[in-house]
Amino acid sequence: MAATSFNTLKLASSSRDSFPSISSSASYSVSLISGGIRNSIRSPLKRCLKQTCSVRAMSSADSSASFGSRMEESVKKTVTDNTVVVYSKSWCPYCSEVKTLFKRIGVQPLVIELDELGPQGTQLQKVLETLTGQRTVPNVFVGGKHIGGCTDTVNLNRKGELELMLAEANAKTDQT
Repeated sequence: MAATSFNTLKLASSSRDSFPSISSSASYSVSLISGGIRNSIRSPLKRCLKQTCSVRAMSSADSSASFGSRMEESVKKTVTDNTVVVYSKSWCPYCSEVKTLFKRIGVQPLVIELDELGPQGTQLQKVLETLTGQRTVPNVFVGGKHIGGCTDTVNLNRKGELELMLAEANAKTDQT
């Protein structure tokens, strides 16, 4: 059995926004591991979610077939362990709109910038397409459920359903 070596990559966030994002210019196989959730109350009804997350880079000794299934399991764990997750691309105006919407309603999602992950960002986007049927970004998850992209998220907010989903997801998080 071959040993797997891991190099830990750090979270990076731009000074122009307060969204945590995962980025690396190195070419690594990526496995997302959630490090936990801390909630703090901003208003009686809204919570600002702050997540910590680590990204591990796997050595090239790992087989690509098992890499895909491990990446799929990692995505499932990430969206389950974090109340709000946005798979994004830093240059995408639709992604920016969703991130701004969450900021405006007092929620800080875990943002994973696919374009800053190198070739693994493309692989991760393919895994997301397999899991959700959605090929585009942003790819938004609330309470472990896929809610869609920008238009879907904005429409849920306009109908008042997004806040209900967030409240329900926070209630589940508080119980665990």
